[in-house]
Amino acid sequence: MEDIVGQQDGIMALRAALCGPNPQHVIIYGPPGCGKTCAARLILEEAKRQKASPFNADSKFVEVDATCVRFDERAIADPLMGSVHDPIYQGAGPMGTQGVPQPKPGAVSRAHCGVLFLDEIGELHPVQMNKLLKVLEDRKVFFDSAYYSPDNQTIPPHIHDIFRNGMPADFRLVGATTRQPEELPAALRSRCVELFFRPLSVESLEKIALDAASRLGYQMDERAQEACAIFCSSGREVVNMIQIAGGAAYAENRGNIALRDIEWVTEITNCSRRYTYKMPEKMKAGTAVGLAVANGWTGVAMEIECVTEPTEKGRGTLFIGGAADYEEFDLRGRKLGRKSTAYVSAENVCCAFKKRFCVDCSDYHIRFNVPGGIPLDGPSAGIAFAVALMSAFTGKAAERGIALTGEITVYGEVRAVGGVREKILAAKAAGADTVVIPKANWESGYETMGISVVAAEDVSEVMRTAFRVPYDTRNEAVLPFLCTTA
Repeated sequence: MEDIVGQQDGIMALRAALCGPNPQHVIIYGPPGCGKTCAARLILEEAKRQKASPFNADSKFVEVDATCVRFDERAIADPLMGSVHDPIYQGAGPMGTQGVPQPKPGAVSRAHCGVLFLDEIGELHPVQMNKLLKVLEDRKVFFDSAYYSPDNQTIPPHIHDIFRNGMPADFRLVGATTRQPEELPAALRSRCVELFFRPLSVESLEKIALDAASRLGYQMDERAQEACAIFCSSGREVVNMIQIAGGAAYAENRGNIALRDIEWVTEITNCSRRYTYKMPEKMKAGTAVGLAVANGWTGVAMEIECVTEPTEKGRGTLFIGGAADYEEFDLRGRKLGRKSTAYVSAENVCCAFKKRFCVDCSDYHIRFNVPGGIPLDGPSAGIAFAVALMSAFTGKAAERGIALTGEITVYGEVRAVGGVREKILAAKAAGADTVVIPKANWESGYETMGISVVAAEDVSEVMRTAFRVPYDTRNEAVLPFLCTTA
């Protein structure tokens, strides 16, 4: 278990689901190369050693890649569910010449009393998915054949038993997928415990690189480890990079993998450097640090810039650069267009400023910018937009080390958002010491994450935290205070 790096919480949850007296079906969500398959295989071995576990030394771990499960709609061949080898098929053998249909077990039956691991379960064909759900209910597989007759005395008793009562398939399903939960059928999800393996941190990737080099018999300095973590996003990528770099070191009869070896590998494999944001030593006026989730798994810290320019009354404009400002959906053959949630979030900030701080944003040209070149979208940047706008209006920089995530309403309320845990980890990696989140997202577990987490339910609370406004008064007029102390 110690070889699985960076997934302590996921392994603990998997152990709880499978190592007890009543093991459950499990779906593991996570990005590629984070240890899902390895963890499931090792957990079964651990479960076999538990006295109360129904698994024993004979329990098998049957692994199937759902993307490669091919089946014939005529039930001639089905590697997952099993099939019947009818007498008409070539190679039916002596029993076939006697007209005996022969049931062939599939993976669900071979996993009887063990674990069926379905990798990329989200890619399973809908027909196979429905069959699998039926097997999970019945704990056996039923077969049909036009060549089977219950009155045929030449058919062996065990084949009669299979056709009458089904072939046993009582197993525990462990499915792994890189998809999001909402992309899987609700009927499958309702039968399983859902666990999440998180993306590997930079520290975890560095440890994997060092361990991989050690297994190959090479030493590795810290700079080479850091380079592996910067250019790789999964443990599998790190191991592949170390193997190639180790080959280069072997060709030169060296016992260590150096930084130049890693850099050479990144060039020949065309690896891209992973974007990592670090908190500046000193915040500038008109900036804030927002948090987002990329690809559904990885938290991202990013700088948000804002500039304001007075103009004629009511002639102001709003512009957002570096974020999506328009979305299109294909709805039953028709195109549906709307403003992006990021743009609407900025509009909500302007409305909240008028209602809460008596600032009419329509009297200003307001420009937000999210550097990085990635078209980000989502409502969670709302309070970061608000802090950047307040900083631009007052000329006072926000406190260093504060990152923010939360949706804002037109009335200045802070609403819940998704991916908070991933965002907190990203803020910590970026060097932040405080994260502001919506109060509705608060969990007691955040207190043990090694960073101060502040819950807010109103934009005034956000401003007081971001600009360290004293809490010795209930007056919500934060803007005048900031103007007098800028």
